[in-house]
Amino acid sequence: MEIIDTPLRDVKLIRPQKYGDERGWFTELFNARTFAAAGLPQQFVQDNQSFSARGVLRGLHYQLGQPQGKLVRVISGHIWDVAVDLRPGSPDFGKWAGFYLKGEDLEFVWIPEGFGHGFVVLSEGANVLYKTTGFYYREGERCIRWNDPTLAIAWPLAEIGEPIVSVKDAAGNWFNDAELPPADSGILACP
Repeated sequence: MEIIDTPLRDVKLIRPQKYGDERGWFTELFNARTFAAAGLPQQFVQDNQSFSARGVLRGLHYQLGQPQGKLVRVISGHIWDVAVDLRPGSPDFGKWAGFYLKGEDLEFVWIPEGFGHGFVVLSEGANVLYKTTGFYYREGERCIRWNDPTLAIAWPLAEIGEPIVSVKDAAGNWFNDAELPPADSGILACP
């Protein structure tokens, strides 16, 4: 398993090794020792899966009070996944990084607590699976608008046109008005 640094400190791209022959293939998707050696969490408390049609854009989501780290993988289809550093005091505060994830590539993105997360579906549909380090906490659920001008995320929308966004996500806060994790929340590094 290869663990790759990204432009955002603490966000990692994880590339499992795939072994195959004429019968099919095998890969190890998670190994607690490998994750521990890379400074990544070894315990996840919830698995979530979503299916979205082409052009659906979800996010930018995060939780206050009970933050969630997310290990994101596409089971089928193709998405562009985004992480935004929302940790006041972080050298990367307000910066974002995007990753093309395809089901056949088996890659994961690790997004620690204190980051906003979103994605847009570029294929006809996409099944997205993500493991979380914290439980869903409705009272702490927050959203920043995907098209916030301060963040200026370069969503790859040329192939799909105007994205399909939920009413709730369309009503998210602007970055400059968003309630963010407190600077002393202790979430400036991987657990």
